[in-house]
Amino acid sequence: MRKDVRVWFSKTGTARYISHLDLNRCMSRAFRKAKLPLWYTEGFNPHVFLTFAAPLSLGFEGHHESMDIRLVEDIPYPELIEKLNAGLPHDIRVWAVTEPEMKGNDVANAEYVLRLETEDPAGACEALKGVLALPEIMVMKHGKKGDKSVDIKPYFAPMQFGTEPGLLKMTVRLPAGNQGGINPTLFIDAAEKHLGQELLVRVERTRLFDKGFREFR
Repeated sequence: MRKDVRVWFSKTGTARYISHLDLNRCMSRAFRKAKLPLWYTEGFNPHVFLTFAAPLSLGFEGHHESMDIRLVEDIPYPELIEKLNAGLPHDIRVWAVTEPEMKGNDVANAEYVLRLETEDPAGACEALKGVLALPEIMVMKHGKKGDKSVDIKPYFAPMQFGTEPGLLKMTVRLPAGNQGGINPTLFIDAAEKHLGQELLVRVERTRLFDKGFREFR
């Protein structure tokens, strides 16, 4: 038998500095330690069948990340979770296993939370809303076909703001996935340039969606 399952995990703390390539290696080592009944690719150099949906950018935390694996025997999902977590760093935690309902290339949008530590959250909120009020926010976007100038205001205009003591929280949904995306740090870079000050922002990716904004499952 062959059965595809989707493993859900979080990547937080110091693990946000692990590159996607290193994350792949980390997961592969955890699978070997766990001795799970996995399907391996065929050929000269067999390796674990392992695919990720919309790899996370370096430096970002992720709370709803997923990877697909293929089992050759049934194993209770709680046991699979326990064995995987035993071989993973503390800042990478598997929290669920499900059967895939969508394909990885269905991902088209992502939700991000940007957290800015500041002594004046209300003032920072007004300043950043002022940036969004500009007629346009032109940035240089890097892509596979080269650099191009893009107005990112339409992407960030719906951003929601919330303040807490010492913290400004910004939530925004942006294009993501294999068809290209908008990095949330583009707005932060533009705001730093406009305001003339450095903004220490922590980025978290909280959810993924398809093109119709149905949550990725």
